[in-house]
Amino acid sequence: MGTDGARVLLERAGTLTLQTGNLLNWGCLRKKCPATPGEEVRDCIQKTLTEWSSKVGQDLNQEILEVLECTVAQAIEKINPEERDELKVSAKLFIVGSNSSSIRNAVDLACSALGVAQLDSVIIAPPPVEDGTSFSLEYLQPYWQELENLVQNNKIVAIGTSDLDKTLLEQLYLWAQVKPSSNQVNLASCCVMPPDLTAFAKQFDIQLLTHNDPKELLCEASFQEVLQESIQDTKAHEWIPLWLLRYSVIVKSRGIIKSKGYIMQAKRNSF
Repeated sequence: MGTDGARVLLERAGTLTLQTGNLLNWGCLRKKCPATPGEEVRDCIQKTLTEWSSKVGQDLNQEILEVLECTVAQAIEKINPEERDELKVSAKLFIVGSNSSSIRNAVDLACSALGVAQLDSVIIAPPPVEDGTSFSLEYLQPYWQELENLVQNNKIVAIGTSDLDKTLLEQLYLWAQVKPSSNQVNLASCCVMPPDLTAFAKQFDIQLLTHNDPKELLCEASFQEVLQESIQDTKAHEWIPLWLLRYSVIVKSRGIIKSKGYIMQAKRNSF
């Protein structure tokens, strides 16, 4: 059955939620270290899809679901509530289809995947702008407001941004009700932190972090390609990724990563 069954399910579903579980539980991923963040994502999505489709059962009648859950069961690892206080759970959220309403969905799914009530920090990567639109505070506002709501509802403790220059970070800081606690700077674009950004961040107690994520960690084309490779003859062009969330769980006292994984959601456009 396997991929045929998976293909049938995909043709009948409207939404696909994919979870890798804890990548540290995947022996097979260790070989290709260190991969670029983009390669790692593709690799994880492909292995999850392949593993999932190989386990799809014979009896399809029960399984016609609007939302397909695609996971590697043995890698899923919830946090032991007794250890929760010793751990920091942080996430970076990449919006692929520009839509701020998917933020709540992504945070809820991450909390339930990890078995926690809230995430300690969420950083948002700037959503892709349409051609001809410039990246501005107005563009960022609906996304930030969505994050602020989640802070007010105790789903997230701290929120941060990625790749904002000093001007934008200052505009966001002055406008926001919940101030950004951090801003990630891409080291590929500058080996040295810009002095104006450093000074501003210091003054307002914003932590500057570094990252090496590409501008688009997962684009529509590469998701469709991976889907096509993993599940033969599927109508991959109908599937559009909405968002991708990367989480990590860190043991505070020792600074070591206890678990790390990806969750993503895609929707099917039936033409």
